[in-house]
Amino acid sequence: MSTFWRYVKIQAFVLLCGIVGPIFLVIYFATGADPLLQWMFWTGLLITVADVLIALAITGMGARSAAKTAALEQTGVLALAQVTGIQETNTRINEQPLVKLDLQITGPGVTPFASQDKVIASISRLPMITNRKLVALVDPVTMEYQIDWERSALVSGMMPANFTIAEDNRTYDLSGQTAPLMEILQILKAHNIGFNNMIDLRANPAARQQVQAVVRRAAQQTTAAAPAAAAPQATSATAAPYLAPPEPSTAQRLQELETLRATGAISEDEYTAKRQQIIADL
Repeated sequence: MSTFWRYVKIQAFVLLCGIVGPIFLVIYFATGADPLLQWMFWTGLLITVADVLIALAITGMGARSAAKTAALEQTGVLALAQVTGIQETNTRINEQPLVKLDLQITGPGVTPFASQDKVIASISRLPMITNRKLVALVDPVTMEYQIDWERSALVSGMMPANFTIAEDNRTYDLSGQTAPLMEILQILKAHNIGFNNMIDLRANPAARQQVQAVVRRAAQQTTAAAPAAAAPQATSATAAPYLAPPEPSTAQRLQELETLRATGAISEDEYTAKRQQIIADL
């Protein structure tokens, strides 16, 4: 979207929110510029000017953010941002909590570094945050970075990762396997292949060969690890006639808490206290 059209949309929104200013101006001129209504002219003018300035400021911020994202996508490095700590800020934006993340960021060509970032912990982001594995685009020179939530959904296991190799007549499931998925994302970025829900690499033999090698290697490692993991499971099943159900994950507990709050089953104070307790258990 061009900067002009972004401004038009934001200006329309701001004017809608601050419609009092234009209404005052319309009334003033519709009454023939009645001197008794001169206050309405100046008030309406000030409000309208403020609307325009706010729209310009928001547009500028959006344009700078979009330019930064585009630059990072072009020259940045895909790195793994490991979440080492989650802290409440007691701030909500659009009824969604703002949390502070402690991150340890590592990637090819990037000196590992620690950082903090404040993010909106929306319902869609909570599972990624609590899974503690995010993807960041990092400028290897300035070390500036942005969290890439779309790629993070894949790496953290929130999005299925199935790869079909025609030569093998088989589909491999790498969902939640952080290391090979990060490697595949880096291959795609190196070949300027956009990330979306469905990627067909038949038109790019070099990238296809590299991705296939990663997928096969990951599948072999999973297969080799399976027999070793199967024996203890069989022993446990034989020794214990009753297996307790698994404990709900942090993401599930937070989701249940959000549901209770949305339905009014718990008060706002109870919600805040319980949420802080769940995060403190991480």
